[in-house]
Amino acid sequence: MFGLGFWELSLILIVVLLLFGGSKLPDLGRGLGKAIKEFRKSTSEPDQIDVSGTDKDDKDKRQS
Repeated sequence: MFGLGFWELSLILIVVLLLFGGSKLPDLGRGLGKAIKEFRKSTSEPDQIDVSGTDKDDKDKRQS
């Protein structure tokens, strides 16, 4: 997992715990989980491009 061993992950966890405190960790984790879920959702959905008005605009330009 990203080339991080046990000691590196432990150090990161301790630093995060010291920075944010124990009371904010659940909120931080919840927010991170929602962000990851939204990112995965947006990358898995096909791009939806609204092209409904482009034909009308092209016809108007040609008539002018």
